Amino acid sequence: MAGLYDDGFVERLRLGVAGLAPLWGLGPKTRIRLLTLSENATFIAEDPARAAPIILRVHRPDYHTRAEIESELAWIAALRDSGTVDTPEPLALPDGGHIAEFEDQGQTRHVVGFSFMPGAEPDADAKLVAGFRVLGAISARLHGHASTWTPPEGFVRKTWNFDTAFGPEPLWGDWRAALGLTPDQKAVLDRLCDVLQARLAAYGTGRDRFGLVHADLRLANLLVDGDTLGVIDFDDCGFSWFIYDFAAAISFHETNDIVPDLQAAWIAGYGSVAPLAQEHIDMIPTFILFRRLLLTAWIASHPETETAAAAGLADYTQGTVDLARAYLAEAGA
Repeated sequence: MAGLYDDGFVERLRLGVAGLAPLWGLGPKTRIRLLTLSENATFIAEDPARAAPIILRVHRPDYHTRAEIESELAWIAALRDSGTVDTPEPLALPDGGHIAEFEDQGQTRHVVGFSFMPGAEPDADAKLVAGFRVLGAISARLHGHASTWTPPEGFVRKTWNFDTAFGPEPLWGDWRAALGLTPDQKAVLDRLCDVLQARLAAYGTGRDRFGLVHADLRLANLLVDGDTLGVIDFDDCGFSWFIYDFAAAISFHETNDIVPDLQAAWIAGYGSVAPLAQEHIDMIPTFILFRRLLLTAWIASHPETETAAAAGLADYTQGTVDLARAYLAEAGA
């Protein structure tokens, strides 16, 4: 692996997690192995003395502050207490807190433990349509909870808007560093940015359309277990447009022919819980391109991750340009 998560760094993280294992009641025979690499490094800890493994998430350096992590866990706890969504439980430490730490070459690494949730990532095939109706209903419940919940004092999460995505200090890096981007392709994406900025500004950030969202409901963060659809990984939850959650849900599948059916199912599911006005539905294509361009930047800044490799790296850039051209043609821009 190249980039931040090279083999040596990952092994140091695993050893750091192993040193903290007793805090979650894990015994000396516990096996800790890497589960996934995306924004964070996630490990699974299997103790033969326990009925189920636990999940240990090591946060990426310089991404979330401790206060932001605590805020994420506060919303998860509130969602679990209200029965809004099936999601893993953050596991408490002996001192009652939820964030452990270890030092790695002079930097503090934050670690959070979660209960294990059974299930498998859904496949992007025809069976997914029924699942997206369920996901639409879950999204509506999440947004309804966020609209009425009073966060605890000190609650802080990132905001996902045009400026934080594509402004001078973009949260996921600059899309202009996209792998394989040519000058002609850059010109297309520059035009896309202009249209996105104008349309998002016109749409606005009123309380009926902007609030606390999961922000990463992609298939990798969904677990199907029989008739249950669980949601994991609230690491990117923050303040954004509610409709953005649909765009995030089709991440890395934006060009799949099934997307129109997924969109119709998600809208129907959402409407079974809360009304969804046409003006919001009409913004879905804009949010799909917003998310796609954001992911293009993320891949460029996280090329060593399994997620970026699976997306196709430079091929993903070409796909973004193709989608942008179609969107701009439809917009007459």
